[in-house]
Amino acid sequence: MTPDIYIGVMSGTSLDGIDVAAIRINDQFSFLAADCVKLPDDLRQQILMLTQPGNNEIELMGRVDNALGKLFADAVKQLIRNADIDLTAIAAVGCHGQTIRHRPEAGFTLQIGDPNTIAEQTGFTTIADFRRRDLANGGQGAPLVPAFHNKMFRSVKTNRVILNIGGMANITVLPANPSSLVTGFDTGPGNILSDAWIHEHSGASFDKDGDWARTGAVNQELLKHLLNLPFFSEAAPKSTGREQFHIDWIKQVIQENKLQVVAADVQATLLELTARTIADAFNAQRLADPELYICGGGVHNSALVQRLHELTNAVHIATTEELGLHPDWVEASAFAWLAHQTLNQLTGNLPSVTGAAHERILGGIYQA
Repeated sequence: MTPDIYIGVMSGTSLDGIDVAAIRINDQFSFLAADCVKLPDDLRQQILMLTQPGNNEIELMGRVDNALGKLFADAVKQLIRNADIDLTAIAAVGCHGQTIRHRPEAGFTLQIGDPNTIAEQTGFTTIADFRRRDLANGGQGAPLVPAFHNKMFRSVKTNRVILNIGGMANITVLPANPSSLVTGFDTGPGNILSDAWIHEHSGASFDKDGDWARTGAVNQELLKHLLNLPFFSEAAPKSTGREQFHIDWIKQVIQENKLQVVAADVQATLLELTARTIADAFNAQRLADPELYICGGGVHNSALVQRLHELTNAVHIATTEELGLHPDWVEASAFAWLAHQTLNQLTGNLPSVTGAAHERILGGIYQA
């Protein structure tokens, strides 16, 4: 029997946990199982330190790279045990790694979580470092998941947009016309700013259902200044990360403009910023009767989803579960699929999304 199970590992900018998904790829795609492993608080804080300039970064990066490799390997082994997956059927692990810097304008992006450690401790061939080949070919190195969206969710009957709301938010535009190119890009912050703001003010890791944001009122002056960020008006291809969107940016905008703010109102404003920038990007596509399907952690924020209903011109809004894949496991499944692409010498990027000059086989292969 030819091994046909691929395991994807995803740790995103929200730092809310490690998602692991197992899929089977033969004549068709089958979702098998998934799990989420919490990041230890001390490791999460160390990762946050690495997303901004600081002292002794190389030493810290080496330690965190090793620790994440072990944690990713443990997460893979835990999923295999819990789902009782046949070891002989596993072809490879695809690991996105943890992004600590994403600077395409400077020619680099950096994800850590040592794939050598994953291969050694799991005993499975591991594919990692997916983004840098696209970057080397003139692309942004992100987003990469639109290629998977195109494979899984495209329809010749309806124009669809897949919205992923993680730490950052990004859209994939899937035209019904099969001759039209797939496009996609980061729209800006997803959960990252509201998570940071509520954590600083209450210690909570996220605003469940947007409940705290609902208690505040949008500060229109603050929103106006936040929306003035050049990124929002830049043309695609474009991608972003914590380098731009972090809590100090919010504080800087408030301070520089001498704004008097209430904490709950800032939370409401940050939710509105996410909703508005997503909706503006969606509506700018000018699709006929577009459908919107949402995945990622933000799908659980009912206040945010409600605003998207109000602000977008979508004729239908649902989660990707309606298309056959639970919204919590789309990204991890995507990197399992990308591992399949790499191992089978198939391309994984979409130049129409990333801006690369050509399609490329992505990632490095670390043999078991």
